[in-house]
Amino acid sequence: MMEVSGETTNFNFSYEEEDPNSSALSGTMTIDRLFPALLECFGIILCGYVAGRANIITSTQAKGLGNFVSKFALPALLFKNMVLLDFGNVIWPFLWSILIAKVSVFFLVCVLTLIVASPDNRLSKAGIYSIFATQSNDFALGYPIVEALYQSTYPDYLQYIYLVAPVSLMILNPIGFVFCEIQKWKNQENHQQSKLLIMGLVVLKVLKNPIVFMVIIGLIAHFVLQQKIPAFMSEFVDGLANSFGGAALFYLGLSMVGQLGKLTRSTVVTLILLLTAKLLLMPLICKNMVDLLDNSNTSSLNHSSLSNYAFLYGVFPTAPSVAIYAVYYNAELEVVASGMVISTFLSAPIMYVSALLLSIPWMDPQLLMNSLQSFTFDISIVSLVALVWTIAVMFLSKKFKRLPHMFTVNLFLAQFITCVGMILWNFVVKEDNFVGQVLTFTLLCTSLYSTYVWPGLIALSLVLMKSHENLKVSAGMLGLVGWGVPALATAVLLVSGEKMSDTIDSSLFYGKPQIICTSVIAALSILLGGGSLVCLSRGSWAQNQHIQEGSSAEALVTEVEPENENLFEPVPPSGELNRACLICDCAPAQPMPDMIISTTMNNMLRNPTGQCENSCASTDCLLVQVEELQQVADRQVARHVLLCLLLTVSLLANFSSCLWLLFNRLPGRLYLELQFFCAVANYGQGFLSFALFGLDKHLIILPFKKRFLRLWNRNKQEQPQTDLSEDIRMTCTQFTKYHKDQCFHDIVRKRRCGKRTMVDCFLGSELVEWLQQVGLAQDVGEAVLYGTKLQQGGVLQHINQEHSFQDSSLYYRFLT
Repeated sequence: MMEVSGETTNFNFSYEEEDPNSSALSGTMTIDRLFPALLECFGIILCGYVAGRANIITSTQAKGLGNFVSKFALPALLFKNMVLLDFGNVIWPFLWSILIAKVSVFFLVCVLTLIVASPDNRLSKAGIYSIFATQSNDFALGYPIVEALYQSTYPDYLQYIYLVAPVSLMILNPIGFVFCEIQKWKNQENHQQSKLLIMGLVVLKVLKNPIVFMVIIGLIAHFVLQQKIPAFMSEFVDGLANSFGGAALFYLGLSMVGQLGKLTRSTVVTLILLLTAKLLLMPLICKNMVDLLDNSNTSSLNHSSLSNYAFLYGVFPTAPSVAIYAVYYNAELEVVASGMVISTFLSAPIMYVSALLLSIPWMDPQLLMNSLQSFTFDISIVSLVALVWTIAVMFLSKKFKRLPHMFTVNLFLAQFITCVGMILWNFVVKEDNFVGQVLTFTLLCTSLYSTYVWPGLIALSLVLMKSHENLKVSAGMLGLVGWGVPALATAVLLVSGEKMSDTIDSSLFYGKPQIICTSVIAALSILLGGGSLVCLSRGSWAQNQHIQEGSSAEALVTEVEPENENLFEPVPPSGELNRACLICDCAPAQPMPDMIISTTMNNMLRNPTGQCENSCASTDCLLVQVEELQQVADRQVARHVLLCLLLTVSLLANFSSCLWLLFNRLPGRLYLELQFFCAVANYGQGFLSFALFGLDKHLIILPFKKRFLRLWNRNKQEQPQTDLSEDIRMTCTQFTKYHKDQCFHDIVRKRRCGKRTMVDCFLGSELVEWLQQVGLAQDVGEAVLYGTKLQQGGVLQHINQEHSFQDSSLYYRFLT
């Protein structure tokens, strides 16, 4: 792979027997037909999506098309190819390699799901998620792309599609169905069926599947008919088989309509893990298994071509039939449907870039290294700007003083120094200045390793805070580990390593020892971060923490109401009462629409003397202070979990890159694609940090929204909202007439907002829960939408009119 002492580092991203002046490689893949094939496939998918979105084809009609595709066209296609298949040209080690790779991913996803998921539905999740990660859209989307790439060079590769897919359907899917059936059996109140009967039903269901049934019939006919379809059947079978391609792609587009709308915040983490398993782990394991098991090929060119073909096969997106399984078992339809759409559109650029790299006859390694260095330099500059903004937001919001934001700021600083180090490296590496190169490498390597370590430490800190509120000692120890371990690893490289000559890649500056060191740090951080995230996912601490913080803040303003105790001080004269209310610096209440006022007048009682009726705009208002306290105290657990998860996935890519270099004498061209991805993962972390923490809601978004609305309404006069939509008017009228009194009685409480004043108010989360309890909303999303309509209609407002309606611990009041 590389030599450390005195030799030129030459990374050949081509094949082993390749000559720059030879055209041998040009026959391995035809890229010219790939783009038209992708355009054809995704064009038909788009047509199906438009037809479904425009309701040209209804969902019921789409189900009919889906039944035709899965029960007639696809079985006919499989039967035809099973009969005509030439088993003599099959390279069986390749087939076993793909099968082993699929089994590995299947059981990895299954075991992790069983460990992480809640006991209530872990079995059905394990079955559906495992099928999602391994069942590819081989025939509708995979076959046209493989045909475009290999039809003129390796036409035998097309037959592997028909061999691998049925084996997966007959071996792996039944295991997933067994998990789902057992979960279904456990959920029944009276267990009428035995587990043995369930196993028999699953086997029978698999055999009755038209796809599996026709594969078995096709294999029997292969030997009986001697690889020939009789003339009287040929046209009939061809007609059904040829109808599959366009109909399947069109149905795929129809099945995508409305699926992304089912994606919720709680399913994002699961979806990221499944997409990582499907689009990152699967292709890498497929390629490595072929490299390991396919030793029968005497031709290095054919062996490399099969290995690259395995990588492309692993990138194929998830099949739409998985969503049908999810509907049947009522298991995680939101994750499966959204994942199917996202994986379909993510796989296209990955396949195109991979095929493009593999089709280039020869690439100059030095030119590639220069391109990679230039790309890394550009992305570091942009990421640096994003990190400056994010770090400024963390300090201005004063969140850096609390845990776990204290550790997050350390991560951001490490990312910042990494970008600065890479920018300096771009200039220093081109000069013959050994001391400057070593100093810059020390800065760059230490900070980069620190970005590897901190995600695991942040995840560990979340676990520790789950049981221990005070982490003063642990915080110092974790900080020492976060910077000390990377500094120690860099020092070991500087002392024991030997600089590689003629290399500009900072990740290879000290050759193989540096690659081993990077692998060890990445692996340890993956284990630490992954294990901590698993521990977090096994509890509902984020929700409990939110409740505890809300309760502690609530105690500051909630008054206990004894039966014989006055709620207020002695009532002063009217003038003094007005001055008392002015302590709260109340602003005038916004008028309600005429239609709603007429409904409300007869239903609302006059507030008691001393009651603050208007919105609080003073900084002395206790309710406003409590909201600010809650905002500062918000640990943003969900954002930290998502940050750690995404950075752990990027570490997995870096770890794979290191293993690729260690175990492959010639990295090959697909390694270049992985290198560019690792460059984004290492030096583009600022984009992720900015997206999660750079747009602070209370420091950036809400003030910007407030200023924008003021600017928008600058020339408008305050008027009653008579231009409300009919939907909002009907919702507000219905609520004020039939539900407002009961809601007021159930959730509204008196809370102190000034020294002498109290206000009848409630939390946004309380109204959301109440709306669901009484049946006005089916879920949280509908409840928030309902509350937003009430706010737009003037039925309720935030206590100082600064926030829209949210499912959170913000205070709202009904307008009178």
